[in-house]
Amino acid sequence: MPKAHHPRHGSMQVWPRVRAKRSYPRIDRFSKAKDAKLLGFAGYKAGMTHIIITDGRKNSMTKGEDISVPVTVLECPPVRIAGVRFYKKKYKAIQPAGEMMAKPDKELGRKINISKKEPKATDSAKPEDFDDLRILIQTQPKMTGIGKKKPELFEVCIGGSKEEKLAFVKENLGKELSVKDVFAEGQLIDIHAVTKGKGFQGPVKRFGVKVRGRKSEKTKRGPASLGDWKHKMTWRVAHAGQMGYHNRVDYNKQIMMIGDEAEKVNAAGGFKRYGNVKNTYLLIKGSLPGPAKRMVRMETAMRADPKFEQAPQTVQHIITRK
Repeated sequence: MPKAHHPRHGSMQVWPRVRAKRSYPRIDRFSKAKDAKLLGFAGYKAGMTHIIITDGRKNSMTKGEDISVPVTVLECPPVRIAGVRFYKKKYKAIQPAGEMMAKPDKELGRKINISKKEPKATDSAKPEDFDDLRILIQTQPKMTGIGKKKPELFEVCIGGSKEEKLAFVKENLGKELSVKDVFAEGQLIDIHAVTKGKGFQGPVKRFGVKVRGRKSEKTKRGPASLGDWKHKMTWRVAHAGQMGYHNRVDYNKQIMMIGDEAEKVNAAGGFKRYGNVKNTYLLIKGSLPGPAKRMVRMETAMRADPKFEQAPQTVQHIITRK
């Protein structure tokens, strides 16, 4: 029988494999929408379970039948609109042109230094003074049971025209918004998260390089070839380095359910390494990056499949551990 050739694994498209700068991701590109509403939200990963649904897809082989679907539970306490940041187009790019903050609460002082001056009123802002604006969102982890008080602070885009965006800001600055104001059941969203960290690992664990035989010279758990000797070792060669704790995106994840009754999803004794869900939660089809308690950012799908069938799939039962 011939010897199996199994040199390495690991996609070259997933690059760079470096540590994320912080535990929650930064998003550079946002989708667009005609309605003046938030295009993103945040939640905390509680764990996974599975649900029994009635398949309503017309082209499915299991149409009309009850099927089991694995889902991830995201606890989504309401977020607070802490401020707004204005942008102007300069040198073919947008650059910050000022910001306005709402009256801060006590928790925001754990994240940033709060000025003692009174915040500027949004009435002074006019549509001709800026080309775009983004909302500063403040999460509220104190409302969950994960034992954290320091909030996350990040930018989220709004849909609509400049006038509609400014009107939305003036109406909601300093107020709380629910996930129900942003997403709907059956919708496709993009998940931005930081994966579970594995630390510094060798090429066998990191890339799946084959372990060489006992009579091999020099190393056994390294790549068989380092590439062209005339140049430095390229990044294409499987070598040791950071594994995990990367910024990653999962595209087109479906929201199976948005619920308010936490007792329907909580297991006996709570979720492992998380506890009990206390706020509005999302059930997302499939698995998501990152460990329990990590914050996950959700955005309106940027490249949603036009053929995706957003059919009603009635949730019959949520399986919980008794």
